[in-house]
Formats: sequence, structure tokens, C-alpha cells
Amino acid sequence: MMKKEKRLRRAVKTRAHIRTRGAARLTVHRTPKHIYAQLTDAAGAKVIASASTVQAAVRAGLKNTGNVEAARAVGRAIGERAKAAGVTTVAFDRSGFQYHGRVKALAEAAREAGLTF
Repeated sequence: MMKKEKRLRRAVKTRAHIRTRGAARLTVHRTPKHIYAQLTDAAGAKVIASASTVQAAVRAGLKNTGNVEAARAVGRAIGERAKAAGVTTVAFDRSGFQYHGRVKALAEAAREAGLTF
């Protein structure tokens, strides 16, 4: 199995567990250059909020977009946008990525911004 297939296989298991909880889902995706966060409703049909290092508002003041500092900026942005939309409790979907480095930094920044998971 290829590396991406293994990651997606882990992601499927996590998403099946999240579906049973019935909470809004905070999904994270990372590439070597950028990191993306998306908040969807419990049914998965509607995007409530999103943030990424591609967006100029988030990227402002960052030297690089593929590091831990950029992930913290995305976490703060998604936390603020979620609170503005009235969402405080979410289920964290790391998309099969290891909870380490940029993914962990994003999660901790989102918690500091007011999200609970």
C-alpha cells in the first residue's frame, strides 16, 4: 500500500467514529506548502467556516506558509470564524495525519481561540 492510501484508510475509520457523535467536524489537510482547516455541519452537507494559508488574511504577517507558526495562524482563524458562526463544540478530524507538528499546533490554537474538542 502506498503512503497516501494508508493515510486515507486511517481517515475513513476516524470519520466513521465522528459520524456517530453527531457534532460539527473540524477537518485538517496539510501539504508541504500549505495547511487547510474546514468546519462542516454534523451532516457534512454545509461548510460553516474555513481557513487556510492560501487566504491573504491568514497569510498576512507570516514568513512561510508551511510551518508551525502558519498552522497556529490557521487554528486561530478557524476558531474565531467558528465562534462567529455560533459553533463552540466540534469533533477534530485530522484526516489520517499524525497528531504532531503542524496538525497539533493548529488544534491547540483552535482550542485557545475557544473551540472545544
